[in-house]
Amino acid sequence: MTIANREHFLTNIASRLGRSPSKEKPKRIWKYNPQAMVLKDYSQDELVQVLVKQCANIHTAVMTCTVEELPHTFQKAMESYGNGTGIYSKDPRFGDMGLTSLLTLNPALHEWDYEKGNANIKMAEQANIGIVISDITLAESGTIVVQTSKDNGRTLSYLPSNSIAIIPKSTIVPRMTQAAQQLRANPVTASSIHFITGPSNSADIEMKLVVGVHGPIRMTYLIVEGI
Repeated sequence: MTIANREHFLTNIASRLGRSPSKEKPKRIWKYNPQAMVLKDYSQDELVQVLVKQCANIHTAVMTCTVEELPHTFQKAMESYGNGTGIYSKDPRFGDMGLTSLLTLNPALHEWDYEKGNANIKMAEQANIGIVISDITLAESGTIVVQTSKDNGRTLSYLPSNSIAIIPKSTIVPRMTQAAQQLRANPVTASSIHFITGPSNSADIEMKLVVGVHGPIRMTYLIVEGI
């Protein structure tokens, strides 16, 4: 993965050590790659079924729809959490999905605006629902990948009481192996990359489940066909 200022940083270290920087990284040829074989030959539809099954294990609700049905399905998901205040990322993909009017015409929903600074965090803290779009989705673990930026703050996905994650079907991959490959092949300038697996679930030493300590109490995945 490309890292900002990495080459300048490494060149400076090599200079201090009195040698020229290495231009080629060593190749590591592994004899066995079992991680690449898990769900290897699954079709996209089969991966959806794996994801849906895993969501039952991580206490996550799932709704599936086409891109045309998404506005109606999105409204149903909002209603399941009692509507109320919400906050969503500033993401042009919402427009591609036909959700712009639903989001912008609802006075209870707020778009993340980096120019408002800490006011965004306050809104997320008070919001009933946080709305994000998954960049990559791991079927095996039921994990969404969210890349944060000035238009997509980290607090969107963990401060609101409930969370709705829109999952384009095309983003679903078998597991972490393929997600890492995608991130290496398509370097991003995100401030951070977050792997989120359903609502917040913690357990104490007696293995008693505690929900909502480090994130939303409830979560819904909307899997969307056609995108």
